[in-house]
Amino acid sequence: MNGLTMKHLRYFVALARHGHFGRAAETCGISQPALSVQIKELEALLGAPLIERGARQIRLSGLGEELAERAKEILRAVDELNDLARAAQGPLTGRLRIGVIPTVAPYLLPDLIKALGQRNPDLDIRPREAITGSLIRDLNEARLDLAVVALPVSEAALHEEPLFEEDFVLVRPAADAGLPVPRPEILREMRLLLLEEGHCFRDQALSFCQATTTGPRDLMEGSSLSTLVQMVGAGIGVTLIPEMAVATETRSADVSVARLGAPRPKRTVGMVWRKSSPMGPQFAEIVNAVRDLPRRVA
Repeated sequence: MNGLTMKHLRYFVALARHGHFGRAAETCGISQPALSVQIKELEALLGAPLIERGARQIRLSGLGEELAERAKEILRAVDELNDLARAAQGPLTGRLRIGVIPTVAPYLLPDLIKALGQRNPDLDIRPREAITGSLIRDLNEARLDLAVVALPVSEAALHEEPLFEEDFVLVRPAADAGLPVPRPEILREMRLLLLEEGHCFRDQALSFCQATTTGPRDLMEGSSLSTLVQMVGAGIGVTLIPEMAVATETRSADVSVARLGAPRPKRTVGMVWRKSSPMGPQFAEIVNAVRDLPRRVA
């Protein structure tokens, strides 16, 4: 089709994802009028409307929905062609888009970026912090190259590589330091502070306590591990955090840390990428770099 460009497809996929011209334009780094012009050009090339324009958001037409899926496949294939060329060059160079979940990012990313920069000085690392669902979606749509998440993710199109296991520890007010460590059945009756919905660490903490969010329990939520620990220091409740977070999050809070009894709750942190990516061998080198990093243990 004469005149159809990759720019048309990228802008349309962004619009389909956000359902809003302003947010899509911001993501693409262009003005809203410029995005609108590109979409109108695409509709003219295809000879049919792709969207239904509303006052606040847009809806895809039938053709628009089908085109969005096809365009994602095309863009993913083009990205993998670029990766194929990069893989043939040997060591990692150029842009590396890596996603990390919030309960890992502050404690792993600084050391990881430093280590990768020393090994691969020509690497342009583009980190992004987001919850697991967003990272997996962006991986599948080729907006990320790889991601660090809690395993398993059980996505057929993704390769999973475990990095390390770590325990969860109990954080409670400093005044409780001498008290016995509660068993899970006791812990689930306490005022347990949790991350907001969408965080996999929240689900892991609930699973250990054999608790749900639908019962009569007194649950409170925070947006980050730092918030949870500060709330514990204020005497509001108790929480669980991964051991890699202990040194950073407890140094300025009036809290105590205790290891739970067996079977001790833990998680496996791993790296995932698309099985179809030609960069698999290079990503395996990053896995080794992470495994070589010194572990932060409570």
